[in-house]
Amino acid sequence: VKLLVSAANAVDAPAAMSGGADIVDAKDPVVGALGPVASDVFREIRAVCGRRPVTAAIGDATGEEVVMRTAFEFCEAGARFVKLGFAGIGQPSRVSALLSAAVQGIRASSNCSAGVIAVAYADADRVRAMAPERVRDVAIRLGVVEGVLIDTAAKDGPGICQILGGSALADWVRSVREAGLLAAVAGKVTADDLGFVRESGADVAGVRGAACRYGRLSPVESDLVIALRKRCQPHLPERIGV
Repeated sequence: VKLLVSAANAVDAPAAMSGGADIVDAKDPVVGALGPVASDVFREIRAVCGRRPVTAAIGDATGEEVVMRTAFEFCEAGARFVKLGFAGIGQPSRVSALLSAAVQGIRASSNCSAGVIAVAYADADRVRAMAPERVRDVAIRLGVVEGVLIDTAAKDGPGICQILGGSALADWVRSVREAGLLAAVAGKVTADDLGFVRESGADVAGVRGAACRYGRLSPVESDLVIALRKRCQPHLPERIGV
């Protein structure tokens, strides 16, 4: 499983890189589960990461025009994927329309390799969102989304592995991958959880707090990222060069 580490700024990004993160995710943890960083901050992160893939959280959807414009801006700046959530949205037709708007924004950009990741919340009731299975099914039916991330909207409650458990997580991942989509797992994932995530067959494991020594609002630290990557890919040596 590939390790994704969320970076809030151009200080976090080098620590994630030197620790061996496979993917750097631009996200402002102060704003929430999918808090977008400012466009200039994203460009700074993108510049630091060189050829390493950088993804962008673009928040919970509000309207098609905003989603389309935001997806376009981040993809123009070099995002490999944009991640879109649906807090407060309970209708499949709205989720479908908003995902389509994100795809349209990307297609209007010069970054033809970019894609959309639909975010499903395991704790959907905390933010009046659609059940995660329904978000997944909409993403699959739509046919233009590249992957689905199962996450937690609330960061003051249980983590994803506590909510779903090992077998349920594996079933979720299998259903996404059988549809030909990338399956990503995040949501208060700890170092100890990474074995379960790896065994579930997930393509990507996303972390923030586990890479920060003093909570998710503190800086990312490279030694913690090294240890996390070892849990994702246990065959790797303890230290790696980047």
